[in-house]
Amino acid sequence: MKFSKRHVRRSITVLALPIMLAGCAGGSGSMLSMSYSRIGAFSQYAELKDGRYTVPAIDLRVIDPQMLRQVVDYQTKEPPGTIVVDTAARHLYLVEAGGKAMRYGIGVGKAGLAFQGNATISRKGEWPHWAPTEAMMTREPKRYRKWASGMDGGLGNPLGARAMYLYQNERDTMFRIHGTTEPETIGHAVSSGCIRLMNQDVIDLYSRVKLGTHVVVIQPAVMSGVQSAAVAN
Repeated sequence: MKFSKRHVRRSITVLALPIMLAGCAGGSGSMLSMSYSRIGAFSQYAELKDGRYTVPAIDLRVIDPQMLRQVVDYQTKEPPGTIVVDTAARHLYLVEAGGKAMRYGIGVGKAGLAFQGNATISRKGEWPHWAPTEAMMTREPKRYRKWASGMDGGLGNPLGARAMYLYQNERDTMFRIHGTTEPETIGHAVSSGCIRLMNQDVIDLYSRVKLGTHVVVIQPAVMSGVQSAAVAN
């Protein structure tokens, strides 16, 4: 059988492709895996139709890659299904079996406004209604007093697409795990104390947790035996 020169060149290129890709490995992994990682991230944070609302795509150029949702190695004494919030690292972990966790980037409360300790998710809401607390209105009246009667759920609502309400001893702590209209704040301490995630992430987390989920919120000085170091796969 005779082959044209063009056919031979094409065959060599196809055969050489896996070798070239295998030779791209560097200190942080191969270019191929990095490419798939990037594609996966864009897919996770693409525009999302959610009921009667369309959640805008996230501009990943303004997000630290460490804040993107991913499965990581995570050693903890907490059982699978527990949420561990490490405020210092700006990460929320949903503990899985086998030393793994789903890790989400978060925004946290300003100094002096943060919750810590154990809580239970006793209420959940999709596109929740929001109203500032009395403390928020007292602290920043010009910003919050006009919303004293609250705001209906929607794309402009500060709680974002989902909210999970933290209770202690059947009492509302007034702290929530919720979405945000400001994804660029993820990784920073700018909120009024609640734990915020990008809307795509809070929708994902909401779908994975049930009422009664145990939540552990760790502040920098309170590690309480929970391992906060994690390594991305």
